[in-house]
Amino acid sequence: MRRLPPLALLGLLLAGSVALFLGWDLSGPVGFILSLRVTKLVALVLVGAAVGMATVLFQTLAASRLLTPGIVGFDALFVFLQTLLILTLGGLGYTTLPPMAKFLAETAILVAAALLLFGLLLKDGARDMTRMILAGVILGVLLRGLAGLGQRLMDPSEFAVVQQASFVSFTSVPEDQLAIAAAVLAVAAGLALRLAGRMDVAALGERTARSLGLAYRRTALQALALVAAMAAVSTALVGPITFLGLLAASLAHHLAGTHRHAILLPAAGLIGATILVFGQFVFERLLSMQSSLALLVEFAGGLLFLALVLRRQR
Repeated sequence: MRRLPPLALLGLLLAGSVALFLGWDLSGPVGFILSLRVTKLVALVLVGAAVGMATVLFQTLAASRLLTPGIVGFDALFVFLQTLLILTLGGLGYTTLPPMAKFLAETAILVAAALLLFGLLLKDGARDMTRMILAGVILGVLLRGLAGLGQRLMDPSEFAVVQQASFVSFTSVPEDQLAIAAAVLAVAAGLALRLAGRMDVAALGERTARSLGLAYRRTALQALALVAAMAAVSTALVGPITFLGLLAASLAHHLAGTHRHAILLPAAGLIGATILVFGQFVFERLLSMQSSLALLVEFAGGLLFLALVLRRQR
């Protein structure tokens, strides 16, 4: 009996998870319940796929499977923005902000900050990649420190608001924001797949890629722009989820059995979406818990990171 191709198997796993998420314990006003579940399902699939694909691109350019786009400070900048808004407007003013305007502003700031970091520091190909990553780490530490300082100046009610805004939440994603995110992420995923062949060459290293005729710096900037778009939109939509990409990318490399990005990218997207959909089904339907999925993903991703570090040391 022939084995299913990896992408077909992952597609079946995602389809099964979707069926369980939508159909389990479906009673009462079916149309209304399904509309709520479909909205949440779309958010889960979009974020999982975007984070998985962005991580594969970033790891290829960084030449390391230990890194994720979050290392350059997306999560720290997001938390800092929430803290700054609440310090400026107060808790009541923050809650009355137009959700669409807030989403678009946060997305624009995250994308602009990432492109500024990538464009200024990535001037000499792979030799500047380490400098870019270190600069992102330092900026992340700085922003976390500033956010922590701002939170210490708040009263308890405002601190509770910023804590709620800083955690990942799939429970109340507005449909208009979801439509914009879906359009942006679909375009970014399509462009990432078009880059797959060039990313295969870039994975050989800068010197080898240049000798094979690849415009390495242009390819790297294009890939990093897609990473910035996917990471920024998913973070602005639901909040920061740092280690999901590490889980999805590591499993994609293990299950795909190839280094071809035409397979790795969709595999990571399918795995990231499956992790979120099936995990949300387990915690929401079986365990009646609403907020533990992100914590579990971060915990599992942290353990995987430590395992990868220890394996590399051996």
